[in-house]
Amino acid sequence: MNVFVQLWKSLYSPKDIARFRFQGIGKTIGYVFLLTFLSVLPMTYYLTTSFIDGIRNTNALLENDLPPFTIENGQLHSSANKPIHIDQHGFTIIFDSTGQVAPVDVERFNNAIGLLKHEAVFVANHQVQYYNYSAFPDMKITNKDVRSFIATIQSLLPVFIPLLFLMIYLFASASKLIGICILAFFGLILRGVLEKKLQYRHTWIMSAYSVTLSTVFFTIMEALQTAVPYPPFIHWFVSIVVLFLAIKEVPSANPQNE
Repeated sequence: MNVFVQLWKSLYSPKDIARFRFQGIGKTIGYVFLLTFLSVLPMTYYLTTSFIDGIRNTNALLENDLPPFTIENGQLHSSANKPIHIDQHGFTIIFDSTGQVAPVDVERFNNAIGLLKHEAVFVANHQVQYYNYSAFPDMKITNKDVRSFIATIQSLLPVFIPLLFLMIYLFASASKLIGICILAFFGLILRGVLEKKLQYRHTWIMSAYSVTLSTVFFTIMEALQTAVPYPPFIHWFVSIVVLFLAIKEVPSANPQNE
């Protein structure tokens, strides 16, 4: 059966998921990689566009809206006597050499860069990175150096973006495979409760297809930029329910229970 047909049937048919248990492990792993690939596309897209927009906006703001500054001895120095807060096209720049703004104040934004007294905070699609100035104790960095660094990053984007996608994809694939292994152990418990004749390899294959509904749902929500409360709980609940329904479709171990 075509892998995309399997994906479609896994969205609504526990009976078909039960039938997939006899296929090879290799084909199932390939399916997991495909499902993971599709699931990371929205996040990677928004993360990449946010990153590119952030670099572009930061470069323009450094040139036009922020005062000259120096990062030396682990601190940000400038002539500004109060924090500067700039919103531009859904992107936020917070510049504070006074120490009044805390990193948590930057984290609450969807896409932002905070040049704070003791550290820089980068937020892209709610993903936060911190860079403490004390990591460069013997370096003196000026606004001109930062602009030069940003220009270098811009020139490396054709290399950086594929690497970023690859890292996200590999991490997501590993997480998905580990989750399926754990779900397959739940499948063994359900097998005993329902008195079905299944081995771990069967519950693993069925688990790989049982996570399809939850994965596709969260992929759509990510594409729509819609927040879903308690995502881990929903994912595990839906996956276990689908696996339970699929195992019910397997013939019972004891013929007289059929």
